[in-house]
Amino acid sequence: MQPELILNAHAELGEGPSWDATRNQLYWVDILAGHLHIYQPGQHLDEKFELGQTLGCVAPTRAGNLLLGLHSGLAALPLDAVMGDSPLADRGQPGTMVKFLAQPELHLPGNRFNDGKCSPEGRFLAGTMDMAEKDPSGALYSLSPNGTFKTLKTAIRISNGLAWSPNQGTLYYIDTPTRAVTAFEYDPASGEIANPREVITIPQALGWPDGMTSDSQGRLWVAMWGGSAITVWDPATGKLVETVKIPAKNVTACAFGGPNLDQLYVTSARKGLDKADLTAYPLTGGLFRVQTNVTGAATFVFQD
Repeated sequence: MQPELILNAHAELGEGPSWDATRNQLYWVDILAGHLHIYQPGQHLDEKFELGQTLGCVAPTRAGNLLLGLHSGLAALPLDAVMGDSPLADRGQPGTMVKFLAQPELHLPGNRFNDGKCSPEGRFLAGTMDMAEKDPSGALYSLSPNGTFKTLKTAIRISNGLAWSPNQGTLYYIDTPTRAVTAFEYDPASGEIANPREVITIPQALGWPDGMTSDSQGRLWVAMWGGSAITVWDPATGKLVETVKIPAKNVTACAFGGPNLDQLYVTSARKGLDKADLTAYPLTGGLFRVQTNVTGAATFVFQD
Protein backbone atom coordinates (compact mmCIF):
# COMPACT_ATOMS: atom_id res chain seq x y z
CA MET A 1 0.00 0.00 0.00
CA GLN A 2 2.05 2.88 -1.35
CA PRO A 3 0.76 6.41 -0.66
CA GLU A 4 0.23 8.73 -3.59
CA LEU A 5 0.49 12.50 -3.13
CA ILE A 6 -2.75 13.97 -4.48
CA LEU A 7 -2.22 17.61 -3.49
CA ASN A 8 0.91 19.29 -2.21
CA ALA A 9 -1.36 21.60 -0.24
CA HIS A 10 1.06 22.84 2.47
CA ALA A 11 -1.85 22.73 4.91
CA GLU A 12 -1.07 24.14 8.33
CA LEU A 13 -3.54 21.74 9.96
CA GLY A 14 -5.11 19.54 7.29
CA GLU A 15 -7.83 17.37 8.83
CA GLY A 16 -11.31 15.90 8.62
CA PRO A 17 -11.56 14.04 5.28
CA SER A 18 -15.07 12.80 4.45
CA TRP A 19 -16.20 11.12 1.24
CA ASP A 20 -19.44 12.10 -0.47
CA ALA A 21 -20.43 8.93 -2.34
CA THR A 22 -23.39 10.65 -4.02
CA ARG A 23 -21.18 13.28 -5.64
CA ASN A 24 -17.91 11.31 -5.78
CA GLN A 25 -15.94 14.01 -4.03
CA LEU A 26 -13.91 14.50 -0.88
CA TYR A 27 -14.37 17.23 1.71
CA TRP A 28 -11.48 18.13 3.98
CA VAL A 29 -10.39 21.12 6.06
CA ASP A 30 -7.39 23.22 7.01
CA ILE A 31 -8.48 23.96 10.56
CA LEU A 32 -6.48 27.00 11.59
CA ALA A 33 -6.82 28.69 8.20
CA GLY A 34 -10.59 28.18 8.30
CA HIS A 35 -10.53 26.62 4.85
CA LEU A 36 -13.06 24.15 3.46
CA HIS A 37 -11.61 22.06 0.62
CA ILE A 38 -13.64 20.14 -1.95
CA TYR A 39 -11.57 17.69 -4.00
CA GLN A 40 -13.06 16.13 -7.13
CA PRO A 41 -10.82 13.21 -8.15
CA GLY A 42 -12.42 12.83 -11.58
CA GLN A 43 -11.20 16.28 -12.52
CA HIS A 44 -8.25 16.33 -10.13
CA LEU A 45 -9.70 19.63 -8.94
CA ASP A 46 -9.43 21.01 -5.41
CA GLU A 47 -11.42 24.15 -4.57
CA LYS A 48 -10.81 26.08 -1.36
CA PHE A 49 -13.35 28.23 0.49
CA GLU A 50 -12.70 30.67 3.36
CA LEU A 51 -15.11 30.32 6.29
CA GLY A 52 -13.78 33.18 8.41
CA GLN A 53 -13.05 31.13 11.56
CA THR A 54 -11.44 27.84 12.50
CA LEU A 55 -13.08 24.84 10.87
CA GLY A 56 -12.59 21.51 12.63
CA CYS A 57 -14.72 19.11 10.61
CA VAL A 58 -17.19 18.76 7.76
CA ALA A 59 -19.85 16.16 6.89
CA PRO A 60 -22.41 15.80 4.09
CA THR A 61 -26.16 15.75 4.69
CA ARG A 62 -29.02 13.99 2.92
CA ALA A 63 -30.67 17.32 2.02
CA GLY A 64 -27.63 18.68 0.22
CA ASN A 65 -26.01 20.70 2.97
CA LEU A 66 -22.66 20.48 4.70
CA LEU A 67 -22.40 20.28 8.48
CA LEU A 68 -19.47 22.28 9.83
CA GLY A 69 -17.70 22.26 13.18
CA LEU A 70 -16.73 25.93 13.37
CA HIS A 71 -14.98 27.71 16.21
CA SER A 72 -18.24 29.09 17.55
CA GLY A 73 -20.48 26.08 17.00
CA LEU A 74 -22.05 23.51 14.72
CA ALA A 75 -23.51 24.98 11.56
CA ALA A 76 -25.11 24.04 8.25
CA LEU A 77 -23.96 25.42 4.90
CA PRO A 78 -25.93 24.84 1.69
CA LEU A 79 -23.74 22.87 -0.68
CA ASP A 80 -24.99 25.07 -3.51
CA ALA A 81 -23.19 27.97 -1.84
CA VAL A 82 -19.87 26.43 -2.81
CA MET A 83 -20.84 24.06 -5.64
CA GLY A 84 -23.05 26.28 -7.80
CA ASP A 85 -22.76 26.51 -11.58
CA SER A 86 -21.76 30.16 -11.46
CA PRO A 87 -18.08 31.13 -11.44
CA LEU A 88 -16.38 30.87 -8.07
CA ALA A 89 -16.12 34.66 -7.74
CA ASP A 90 -19.92 34.97 -8.03
CA ARG A 91 -20.82 32.50 -5.30
CA GLY A 92 -20.65 35.00 -2.47
CA GLN A 93 -18.94 34.48 0.87
CA PRO A 94 -19.74 31.02 2.28
CA GLY A 95 -18.94 32.17 5.80
CA THR A 96 -21.93 34.53 5.69
CA MET A 97 -24.32 31.76 4.59
CA VAL A 98 -23.90 29.36 7.51
CA LYS A 99 -26.79 28.67 9.86
CA PHE A 100 -25.76 27.76 13.39
CA LEU A 101 -27.52 24.73 14.83
CA ALA A 102 -25.80 24.55 18.23
CA GLN A 103 -23.35 26.83 20.05
CA PRO A 104 -22.62 25.08 23.35
CA GLU A 105 -19.32 26.74 24.23
CA LEU A 106 -19.69 30.45 23.60
CA HIS A 107 -18.63 30.85 27.22
CA LEU A 108 -15.32 29.13 26.39
CA PRO A 109 -13.69 31.34 23.73
CA GLY A 110 -10.42 29.42 24.07
CA ASN A 111 -12.10 26.25 22.86
CA ARG A 112 -12.88 25.22 19.30
CA PHE A 113 -14.52 22.29 17.55
CA ASN A 114 -12.15 19.60 16.32
CA ASP A 115 -12.90 16.18 14.83
CA GLY A 116 -16.46 15.18 14.01
CA LYS A 117 -18.45 12.83 11.79
CA CYS A 118 -21.89 11.34 11.33
CA SER A 119 -22.97 8.11 12.97
CA PRO A 120 -24.41 5.23 10.90
CA GLU A 121 -28.00 6.19 11.74
CA GLY A 122 -27.41 9.85 10.83
CA ARG A 123 -26.53 11.86 13.94
CA PHE A 124 -23.58 14.26 13.93
CA LEU A 125 -20.98 13.71 16.67
CA ALA A 126 -18.28 16.33 17.16
CA GLY A 127 -15.85 17.20 19.93
CA THR A 128 -14.15 20.33 21.21
CA MET A 129 -10.73 21.11 22.65
CA ASP A 130 -8.73 23.80 24.36
CA MET A 131 -6.75 25.53 21.60
CA ALA A 132 -3.77 25.72 23.95
CA GLU A 133 -4.04 21.91 24.36
CA LYS A 134 -3.68 22.19 28.15
CA ASP A 135 -7.06 22.24 29.90
CA PRO A 136 -9.53 19.33 29.85
CA SER A 137 -12.29 21.77 28.93
CA GLY A 138 -13.46 19.93 25.81
CA ALA A 139 -16.53 17.80 25.34
CA LEU A 140 -18.08 15.36 22.88
CA TYR A 141 -21.51 16.36 21.57
CA SER A 142 -24.27 14.73 19.54
CA LEU A 143 -26.71 16.54 17.25
CA SER A 144 -29.76 14.60 16.03
CA PRO A 145 -31.65 15.40 12.83
CA ASN A 146 -34.69 16.41 14.93
CA GLY A 147 -32.56 19.10 16.61
CA THR A 148 -31.91 17.24 19.87
CA PHE A 149 -28.49 18.22 21.18
CA LYS A 150 -26.69 16.17 23.84
CA THR A 151 -23.41 16.20 25.70
CA LEU A 152 -21.96 12.69 25.58
CA LYS A 153 -18.64 13.19 27.38
CA THR A 154 -16.77 15.97 29.20
CA ALA A 155 -13.28 16.59 30.64
CA ILE A 156 -11.59 16.10 27.25
CA ARG A 157 -8.30 17.70 26.23
CA ILE A 158 -8.09 17.01 22.48
CA SER A 159 -11.23 15.40 21.09
CA ASN A 160 -10.21 13.40 18.03
CA GLY A 161 -10.92 10.14 16.20
CA LEU A 162 -14.39 8.63 15.90
CA ALA A 163 -15.34 5.29 14.33
CA TRP A 164 -18.06 2.64 14.63
CA SER A 165 -17.95 -1.14 14.59
CA PRO A 166 -19.54 -2.90 11.60
CA ASN A 167 -22.59 -3.84 13.69
CA GLN A 168 -22.91 -0.19 14.78
CA GLY A 169 -23.08 -1.18 18.43
CA THR A 170 -19.66 0.16 19.42
CA LEU A 171 -18.29 3.68 19.18
CA TYR A 172 -14.50 4.01 19.21
CA TYR A 173 -13.12 7.33 20.41
CA ILE A 174 -9.75 9.05 20.87
CA ASP A 175 -8.81 11.81 23.32
CA THR A 176 -5.28 12.24 21.96
CA PRO A 177 -3.27 12.83 25.18
CA THR A 178 -4.55 9.57 26.67
CA ARG A 179 -2.74 7.61 23.90
CA ALA A 180 -5.71 5.25 23.94
CA VAL A 181 -8.68 4.17 21.88
CA THR A 182 -11.73 3.86 24.09
CA ALA A 183 -14.73 1.75 23.13
CA PHE A 184 -18.26 2.68 24.23
CA GLU A 185 -21.45 0.73 23.87
CA TYR A 186 -23.45 2.78 21.36
CA ASP A 187 -27.25 2.79 21.18
CA PRO A 188 -28.34 3.82 17.66
CA ALA A 189 -31.92 4.41 18.84
CA SER A 190 -31.02 6.96 21.52
CA GLY A 191 -27.51 7.98 20.49
CA GLU A 192 -26.31 7.39 24.05
CA ILE A 193 -22.90 5.92 24.94
CA ALA A 194 -22.10 3.73 27.95
CA ASN A 195 -19.57 1.42 29.61
CA PRO A 196 -16.25 2.82 28.36
CA ARG A 197 -13.31 0.47 28.14
CA GLU A 198 -9.81 0.99 26.80
CA VAL A 199 -9.22 -1.37 23.89
CA ILE A 200 -5.96 -0.05 22.39
CA THR A 201 -2.96 1.63 23.99
CA ILE A 202 -0.65 3.48 21.59
CA PRO A 203 3.08 3.18 22.40
CA GLN A 204 4.91 6.50 22.60
CA ALA A 205 7.31 5.45 19.84
CA LEU A 206 4.47 5.44 17.30
CA GLY A 207 3.42 9.05 17.88
CA TRP A 208 0.09 10.46 19.04
CA PRO A 209 -3.26 8.99 17.91
CA ASP A 210 -5.28 11.51 15.91
CA GLY A 211 -8.09 10.88 13.43
CA MET A 212 -9.50 7.41 12.85
CA THR A 213 -11.74 5.32 10.62
CA SER A 214 -12.73 1.66 10.40
CA ASP A 215 -13.01 -1.02 7.74
CA SER A 216 -15.49 -3.80 6.94
CA GLN A 217 -13.44 -6.24 9.03
CA GLY A 218 -13.85 -4.06 12.11
CA ARG A 219 -10.22 -2.96 12.20
CA LEU A 220 -9.33 0.61 13.16
CA TRP A 221 -7.13 2.82 10.99
CA VAL A 222 -5.50 5.48 13.16
CA ALA A 223 -3.54 8.49 11.93
CA MET A 224 -0.33 9.09 13.90
CA TRP A 225 0.63 12.69 14.66
CA GLY A 226 4.43 12.80 14.67
CA GLY A 227 4.56 9.18 13.52
CA SER A 228 4.49 9.45 9.70
CA ALA A 229 2.01 6.61 9.42
CA ILE A 230 -1.46 5.19 9.52
CA THR A 231 -1.56 2.32 12.00
CA VAL A 232 -4.12 -0.48 11.70
CA TRP A 233 -5.38 -2.20 14.85
CA ASP A 234 -7.61 -5.10 15.86
CA PRO A 235 -9.75 -3.71 18.69
CA ALA A 236 -10.70 -7.22 19.80
CA THR A 237 -7.09 -7.99 20.72
CA GLY A 238 -5.58 -4.50 21.01
CA LYS A 239 -2.84 -5.60 18.61
CA LEU A 240 -1.19 -3.58 15.85
CA VAL A 241 -1.73 -5.54 12.63
CA GLU A 242 -0.37 -3.23 9.94
CA THR A 243 1.50 0.05 9.42
CA VAL A 244 1.09 2.22 6.33
CA LYS A 245 3.95 4.70 6.08
CA ILE A 246 3.04 8.21 4.90
CA PRO A 247 5.73 10.70 3.75
CA ALA A 248 4.52 13.39 6.16
CA LYS A 249 5.60 13.98 9.75
CA ASN A 250 2.19 14.80 11.21
CA VAL A 251 -0.47 12.46 9.84
CA THR A 252 -3.82 13.73 11.04
CA ALA A 253 -6.84 11.82 9.72
CA CYS A 254 -8.08 9.31 7.16
CA ALA A 255 -11.28 8.29 5.40
CA PHE A 256 -12.16 5.65 2.84
CA GLY A 257 -13.47 6.82 -0.51
CA GLY A 258 -13.56 6.03 -4.20
CA PRO A 259 -16.23 4.01 -6.07
CA ASN A 260 -15.41 0.84 -4.11
CA LEU A 261 -14.55 2.46 -0.77
CA ASP A 262 -11.06 0.96 -0.97
CA GLN A 263 -9.07 4.16 -1.40
CA LEU A 264 -7.84 5.72 1.84
CA TYR A 265 -7.57 9.52 1.77
CA VAL A 266 -5.08 10.86 4.29
CA THR A 267 -4.54 14.43 5.53
CA SER A 268 -1.44 15.90 7.19
CA ALA A 269 -0.26 19.06 8.96
CA ARG A 270 2.78 21.34 9.05
CA LYS A 271 1.81 22.81 12.44
CA GLY A 272 4.64 22.78 14.98
CA LEU A 273 7.34 21.58 12.60
CA ASP A 274 10.73 23.22 12.36
CA LYS A 275 12.96 23.64 9.32
CA ALA A 276 14.70 20.32 9.91
CA ASP A 277 11.35 18.48 10.05
CA LEU A 278 10.14 20.12 6.85
CA THR A 279 13.43 19.34 5.13
CA ALA A 280 13.07 15.69 6.10
CA TYR A 281 9.34 15.60 5.29
CA PRO A 282 8.75 18.25 2.60
CA LEU A 283 5.36 16.82 1.59
CA THR A 284 3.90 17.37 5.06
CA GLY A 285 0.66 19.32 4.74
CA GLY A 286 -0.28 17.35 1.64
CA LEU A 287 -3.32 15.24 0.85
CA PHE A 288 -2.50 11.60 0.09
CA ARG A 289 -4.35 8.59 -1.27
CA VAL A 290 -3.58 4.93 -0.56
CA GLN A 291 -5.03 2.07 -2.61
CA THR A 292 -5.88 -0.58 -0.01
CA ASN A 293 -6.89 -4.23 -0.19
CA VAL A 294 -9.95 -3.78 2.04
CA THR A 295 -13.33 -2.12 1.92
CA GLY A 296 -13.62 0.74 4.35
CA ALA A 297 -16.46 2.25 6.32
CA ALA A 298 -18.56 4.74 4.42
CA THR A 299 -18.74 8.39 5.38
CA PHE A 300 -22.17 8.40 6.99
CA VAL A 301 -24.61 11.16 6.14
CA PHE A 302 -26.63 13.44 8.42
CA GLN A 303 -30.28 12.56 7.93
CA ASP A 304 -31.76 16.05 7.70
